[in-house]
Amino acid sequence: FSTAIVITEQPVSVSVPVGYSFALRCRAEGRTSLQYQWFCQHQSICRQIPGATKQDLPITAQQTQLYTCRINDLNKNAVFSDWVKVEVHQCVARGLPPQLWRGEPVIVLNPTEQRVEVGKPLQLQCAAMGVPAPSYQWYRNGNLLEHQKKKKLWITHAKISDSGTYLCCASNSHGEHWTNAVDIHHLQLCHLVFPLATGKIALLVGNNRYQHHPNLMAPITDVFELSRLLEQLGFQVVSLLD
Repeated sequence: FSTAIVITEQPVSVSVPVGYSFALRCRAEGRTSLQYQWFCQHQSICRQIPGATKQDLPITAQQTQLYTCRINDLNKNAVFSDWVKVEVHQCVARGLPPQLWRGEPVIVLNPTEQRVEVGKPLQLQCAAMGVPAPSYQWYRNGNLLEHQKKKKLWITHAKISDSGTYLCCASNSHGEHWTNAVDIHHLQLCHLVFPLATGKIALLVGNNRYQHHPNLMAPITDVFELSRLLEQLGFQVVSLLD
Protein backbone atom coordinates (compact mmCIF):
# COMPACT_ATOMS: atom_id res chain seq x y z
CA PHE A 1 0.00 0.00 0.00
CA SER A 2 3.03 2.30 -0.15
CA THR A 3 1.84 3.69 -3.49
CA ALA A 4 -1.76 4.08 -2.41
CA ILE A 5 -1.21 7.84 -2.37
CA VAL A 6 0.80 9.57 -5.09
CA ILE A 7 1.76 13.24 -4.81
CA THR A 8 1.25 14.77 -8.25
CA GLU A 9 2.31 18.34 -7.36
CA GLN A 10 4.88 19.12 -4.67
CA PRO A 11 4.92 22.51 -2.94
CA VAL A 12 7.86 24.72 -3.95
CA SER A 13 10.17 26.93 -1.88
CA VAL A 14 9.80 30.69 -2.23
CA SER A 15 11.82 33.76 -1.24
CA VAL A 16 9.56 36.75 -0.63
CA PRO A 17 9.34 40.18 1.06
CA VAL A 18 7.74 40.44 4.49
CA GLY A 19 3.97 40.91 4.23
CA TYR A 20 3.74 39.19 0.84
CA SER A 21 0.66 36.97 0.41
CA PHE A 22 0.70 33.75 -1.59
CA ALA A 23 -0.27 30.08 -1.31
CA LEU A 24 1.71 26.84 -1.07
CA ARG A 25 0.15 24.13 -3.26
CA CYS A 26 0.09 20.37 -2.85
CA ARG A 27 -1.82 17.87 -5.00
CA ALA A 28 -2.16 14.12 -4.61
CA GLU A 29 -4.17 11.18 -5.94
CA GLY A 30 -5.35 8.11 -4.07
CA ARG A 31 -7.74 5.15 -4.09
CA THR A 32 -10.07 6.79 -1.59
CA SER A 33 -10.80 10.40 -0.72
CA LEU A 34 -7.78 12.22 0.72
CA GLN A 35 -7.24 14.48 3.71
CA TYR A 36 -4.58 17.18 3.90
CA GLN A 37 -2.82 18.64 6.94
CA TRP A 38 -0.04 21.25 6.80
CA PHE A 39 2.82 21.54 9.29
CA CYS A 40 5.43 24.25 9.83
CA GLN A 41 8.84 24.23 11.48
CA HIS A 42 10.65 27.23 12.92
CA GLN A 43 13.91 26.95 14.92
CA SER A 44 13.62 23.13 15.17
CA ILE A 45 10.06 23.19 16.54
CA CYS A 46 7.57 21.43 14.25
CA ARG A 47 3.88 22.01 14.77
CA GLN A 48 0.59 21.26 13.09
CA ILE A 49 -1.08 24.37 11.64
CA PRO A 50 -4.64 24.58 13.01
CA GLY A 51 -7.28 24.57 10.30
CA ALA A 52 -4.74 24.07 7.48
CA THR A 53 -6.56 21.10 5.96
CA LYS A 54 -6.89 22.12 2.31
CA GLN A 55 -4.68 21.48 -0.73
CA ASP A 56 -3.60 25.13 -0.77
CA LEU A 57 -2.08 26.83 2.29
CA PRO A 58 -2.53 30.62 2.19
CA ILE A 59 0.40 32.47 3.80
CA THR A 60 1.17 36.09 4.55
CA ALA A 61 4.95 36.05 4.96
CA GLN A 62 6.17 37.08 8.41
CA GLN A 63 9.22 34.96 9.21
CA THR A 64 11.36 32.32 7.51
CA GLN A 65 9.89 28.85 8.11
CA LEU A 66 9.79 25.32 6.68
CA TYR A 67 6.53 23.68 5.62
CA THR A 68 5.32 20.19 4.73
CA CYS A 69 1.93 18.66 4.00
CA ARG A 70 0.70 15.27 5.23
CA ILE A 71 -1.81 13.49 3.02
CA ASN A 72 -3.74 10.48 4.31
CA ASP A 73 -6.56 8.33 2.97
CA LEU A 74 -9.40 6.43 4.64
CA ASN A 75 -7.26 3.25 4.84
CA LYS A 76 -4.74 4.88 7.21
CA ASN A 77 -2.13 5.33 4.49
CA ALA A 78 -0.18 8.58 4.84
CA VAL A 79 2.60 10.37 2.94
CA PHE A 80 4.40 13.66 3.49
CA SER A 81 5.26 16.18 0.80
CA ASP A 82 8.77 17.59 0.40
CA TRP A 83 9.81 20.10 3.03
CA VAL A 84 9.87 23.56 1.47
CA LYS A 85 11.35 26.80 2.72
CA VAL A 86 9.51 30.09 2.83
CA GLU A 87 12.35 32.60 3.14
CA VAL A 88 11.20 36.04 4.27
CA HIS A 89 13.25 39.19 3.63
CA GLN A 90 12.67 42.03 6.07
CA CYS A 91 14.32 44.58 3.76
CA VAL A 92 12.35 44.94 0.56
CA ALA A 93 14.32 46.06 -2.48
CA ARG A 94 13.71 49.74 -3.20
CA GLY A 95 11.72 50.48 -6.31
CA LEU A 96 9.89 47.14 -6.28
CA PRO A 97 6.10 47.63 -6.16
CA PRO A 98 4.89 44.32 -4.61
CA GLN A 99 1.59 44.43 -6.51
CA LEU A 100 3.49 44.42 -9.83
CA TRP A 101 5.90 41.65 -8.86
CA ARG A 102 5.36 38.35 -10.67
CA GLY A 103 8.00 36.33 -8.86
CA GLU A 104 11.00 37.04 -11.11
CA PRO A 105 14.37 37.12 -9.25
CA VAL A 106 15.15 40.40 -7.48
CA ILE A 107 18.58 40.87 -5.87
CA VAL A 108 18.24 42.06 -2.26
CA LEU A 109 21.85 41.50 -1.13
CA ASN A 110 24.94 42.08 -3.28
CA PRO A 111 28.40 40.68 -2.48
CA THR A 112 30.91 43.21 -1.15
CA GLU A 113 34.45 43.92 -2.32
CA GLN A 114 37.16 42.73 0.05
CA ARG A 115 40.83 41.96 0.49
CA VAL A 116 41.58 38.39 1.49
CA GLU A 117 44.82 37.03 2.90
CA VAL A 118 46.27 33.97 1.24
CA GLY A 119 45.39 30.85 3.21
CA LYS A 120 42.46 32.54 4.96
CA PRO A 121 38.75 31.90 4.17
CA LEU A 122 37.01 33.73 1.36
CA GLN A 123 33.27 34.20 1.76
CA LEU A 124 30.96 36.08 -0.58
CA GLN A 125 27.24 36.35 -0.03
CA CYS A 126 24.21 37.38 -2.03
CA ALA A 127 20.46 36.92 -1.78
CA ALA A 128 17.51 37.21 -4.13
CA MET A 129 13.76 37.04 -3.82
CA GLY A 130 11.76 34.90 -6.22
CA VAL A 131 8.70 32.66 -6.61
CA PRO A 132 9.80 29.91 -6.90
CA ALA A 133 12.95 30.53 -4.83
CA PRO A 134 15.86 31.29 -7.18
CA SER A 135 18.78 28.98 -7.78
CA TYR A 136 22.26 30.48 -7.68
CA GLN A 137 25.39 30.21 -9.83
CA TRP A 138 28.67 32.02 -9.11
CA TYR A 139 31.19 33.12 -11.74
CA ARG A 140 34.82 34.30 -11.51
CA ASN A 141 36.23 36.36 -14.40
CA GLY A 142 33.25 35.25 -16.48
CA ASN A 143 33.90 31.55 -15.89
CA LEU A 144 31.28 29.37 -14.24
CA LEU A 145 32.39 27.97 -10.86
CA GLU A 146 31.16 24.38 -10.97
CA HIS A 147 30.57 23.82 -7.25
CA GLN A 148 29.47 27.30 -6.18
CA LYS A 149 25.68 27.07 -6.44
CA LYS A 150 24.52 28.56 -3.14
CA LYS A 151 23.83 32.05 -1.83
CA LYS A 152 27.15 31.89 0.00
CA LEU A 153 30.36 31.30 -1.90
CA TRP A 154 32.85 29.73 0.50
CA ILE A 155 36.52 28.94 -0.11
CA THR A 156 38.23 27.57 3.01
CA HIS A 157 41.82 28.47 2.10
CA ALA A 158 42.13 31.24 -0.48
CA LYS A 159 44.88 30.97 -3.09
CA ILE A 160 46.42 33.62 -5.35
CA SER A 161 44.48 32.02 -8.23
CA ASP A 162 41.19 32.81 -6.44
CA SER A 163 41.76 36.54 -7.11
CA GLY A 164 39.46 38.06 -9.68
CA THR A 165 36.04 39.52 -10.38
CA TYR A 166 33.10 37.61 -8.91
CA LEU A 167 29.38 37.82 -9.55
CA CYS A 168 26.36 35.57 -9.09
CA CYS A 169 23.31 34.82 -11.23
CA ALA A 170 19.98 34.18 -9.49
CA SER A 171 17.42 32.48 -11.74
CA ASN A 172 14.01 30.83 -11.67
CA SER A 173 11.29 29.98 -14.18
CA HIS A 174 10.49 33.70 -14.62
CA GLY A 175 13.99 34.81 -15.59
CA GLU A 176 17.38 35.68 -14.14
CA HIS A 177 19.04 38.58 -12.34
CA TRP A 178 22.75 39.24 -11.81
CA THR A 179 24.42 40.69 -8.74
CA ASN A 180 26.93 43.51 -8.89
CA ALA A 181 30.45 42.38 -9.79
CA VAL A 182 33.06 42.58 -7.03
CA ASP A 183 36.85 42.44 -7.18
CA ILE A 184 38.63 40.15 -4.74
CA HIS A 185 42.30 40.97 -4.10
CA HIS A 186 44.65 38.64 -2.27
CA LEU A 187 47.50 39.76 -0.06
CA GLN A 188 50.60 37.60 0.20
CA LEU A 189 51.41 37.51 3.89
CA CYS A 190 54.99 38.55 4.72
CA HIS A 191 54.64 37.64 8.38
CA LEU A 192 54.06 34.02 7.40
CA VAL A 193 57.70 33.94 6.28
CA PHE A 194 59.58 36.18 8.68
CA PRO A 195 58.49 35.56 12.28
CA LEU A 196 61.01 32.72 12.46
CA ALA A 197 63.94 35.16 12.17
CA THR A 198 65.12 35.81 15.73
CA GLY A 199 67.72 38.57 15.14
CA LYS A 200 67.68 41.80 13.12
CA ILE A 201 70.15 41.94 10.26
CA ALA A 202 71.07 45.01 8.20
CA LEU A 203 72.96 44.84 4.89
CA LEU A 204 74.74 48.08 3.94
CA VAL A 205 76.47 48.58 0.58
CA GLY A 206 78.70 51.62 -0.01
CA ASN A 207 79.53 51.99 -3.69
CA ASN A 208 81.93 54.61 -5.06
CA ARG A 209 82.74 53.05 -8.43
CA TYR A 210 79.74 53.74 -10.68
CA GLN A 211 80.45 53.15 -14.35
CA HIS A 212 78.52 56.19 -15.63
CA HIS A 213 78.55 58.46 -12.61
CA PRO A 214 81.27 60.66 -11.03
CA ASN A 215 82.64 59.58 -7.68
CA LEU A 216 80.34 60.35 -4.75
CA MET A 217 81.54 62.39 -1.82
CA ALA A 218 81.28 60.00 1.10
CA PRO A 219 79.61 56.61 0.58
CA ILE A 220 82.20 54.82 2.74
CA THR A 221 81.82 57.31 5.58
CA ASP A 222 78.04 57.02 5.30
CA VAL A 223 78.20 53.24 5.62
CA PHE A 224 80.40 53.57 8.71
CA GLU A 225 78.04 56.05 10.36
CA LEU A 226 74.92 54.00 9.51
CA SER A 227 76.58 50.81 10.77
CA ARG A 228 77.30 52.37 14.14
CA LEU A 229 73.73 53.71 14.43
CA LEU A 230 72.11 50.40 13.45
CA GLU A 231 74.31 48.43 15.86
CA GLN A 232 73.10 50.70 18.67
CA LEU A 233 69.53 49.75 17.64
CA GLY A 234 70.31 46.05 18.01
CA PHE A 235 71.00 45.12 14.37
CA GLN A 236 73.69 42.74 13.21
CA VAL A 237 75.32 44.76 10.42
CA VAL A 238 76.93 43.41 7.26
CA SER A 239 78.85 46.15 5.42
CA LEU A 240 80.05 45.83 1.83
CA LEU A 241 82.17 48.43 0.02
CA ASP A 242 82.36 48.81 -3.77
